[in-house]
Amino acid sequence: MRNITDPSLAVLLVLLSMAANGQEQQSADDLASPLDQTVPVAEEEIAAEAIDTGEQQITEDEMLREFARFRELLEERNFDEADISAKRVVEMTIKFYGPQSHEAARALNNLAIVQHNNGQYAAAIQNFTSSIETLEVVRDRLNEELVNPLRGLGAAQLGNGRPDLAAASFGRATHITHVNEGPHNIEQVEILESLAEARVRLGDLEGARDTLDRIYALNVRHFENDVLGLLPSLMRRAEWQHRAGYYNDERATYRRAIRIIETSTHKNDPRLIEPLLALGRSYYYFEPVSEGGRASFASTGEAYFKRAARIAENAEDYPWLDLAKSRLALADYYVSNETQNRARKLYLQVWTDLSLDEDRMNMRRELLERPIPIREEALPRYTNGSAGGGQAGNLLTGTIQVDYTVSARGRVKNIRTEANPIEFTDMQRMVHREVRQRLFRPALVDGVPAESENQVYTHEFFYEDSELEEIRSKKAAVEKQEAETP
Repeated sequence: MRNITDPSLAVLLVLLSMAANGQEQQSADDLASPLDQTVPVAEEEIAAEAIDTGEQQITEDEMLREFARFRELLEERNFDEADISAKRVVEMTIKFYGPQSHEAARALNNLAIVQHNNGQYAAAIQNFTSSIETLEVVRDRLNEELVNPLRGLGAAQLGNGRPDLAAASFGRATHITHVNEGPHNIEQVEILESLAEARVRLGDLEGARDTLDRIYALNVRHFENDVLGLLPSLMRRAEWQHRAGYYNDERATYRRAIRIIETSTHKNDPRLIEPLLALGRSYYYFEPVSEGGRASFASTGEAYFKRAARIAENAEDYPWLDLAKSRLALADYYVSNETQNRARKLYLQVWTDLSLDEDRMNMRRELLERPIPIREEALPRYTNGSAGGGQAGNLLTGTIQVDYTVSARGRVKNIRTEANPIEFTDMQRMVHREVRQRLFRPALVDGVPAESENQVYTHEFFYEDSELEEIRSKKAAVEKQEAETP
């Protein structure tokens, strides 16, 4: 067996690291899939399989060929075949280096990344965990190489319905970056964004806000001498504030982005269009003003939509698709404000503009020939009993399906709701109410808004098995009491 420091084998280690780094963000982006009970492939099982195959020698060239195949499958996004190839790489690596090796840890991390992309969250969790435990042995508990598998573990835990565990994983990854890169390192921002996501899913909105403030402070420090460089982070900050329901904060962030552009360039800079449109859309939403009521809709978004459309129309060589979207945003506002004649005029103008060639007609089909949500609130993913991420028991997945019609005026009607299990009536009422209040850009037929029937929305949520049993027991007790009452 070759020595671990063989320079030709270093190529394999670099490639393994590249695969981990290159696919990590991809796995962290897909967080809303249902639970998957796929059996994980742990390093002990793979090692046992390797022993069963006999003591044939694994060569460096064989590992490199298999890894090259693995990389090719990843690039093709053929994740099913990549999963098989990754398992083979793990098997060969463990036979070559042993289960408690740096190389085995990286191979397990790569396998877990593919499993996450396949929605095999339970398997991914076990293999990310095995990778982390191995690195702790061969390196140490604060080694910077732990950051990527910890991020992957947190993403898989989110996908598996455990934001409480994910928050802990992201928190530990952040701590490790502080130890190795300092408390103000900009590399931690993506991890903190994932941590904010976990806190939002836990319902810890104040914790999410604190994390967002921390991200903002890091970006301000990093872009101290490049004020325009701060814009992407400001836009991400506003998006997170929106998701957390802090709409007033969201508007303040967009206004700051607008002021930066105006001060640094001029008041008709096309870069103003994106924050202006986003600021206008924020007025579709409102924060509670008290425990007893909510503020009414604000109608001041119109000025921002109009300004964005005007800048787009006057900008030289402005992309036709972005121009269409700026006009659609204003038309959508008129739908929300029940100014139907203005909305129809703009929709027809965009329909005509998007009918000039095949590329534009493809976008017409996507943007205009089906209902598009204008306003929709995020719905809770957890019942009251599972709000803590299922710490008291096993989480199960429920579904609520809503069938409805979108009218030519962009309103929802003819709602019908089905649920499984049917016992979580509060969740059903919440979903039913939210869908009824949603606002849509109506589908267009020959440039004219039309009614769209047979629309379906499916909401998945997590609940405790013990919580369901408690609801059923209470219902049975009530039915028994009613039956015994004369």
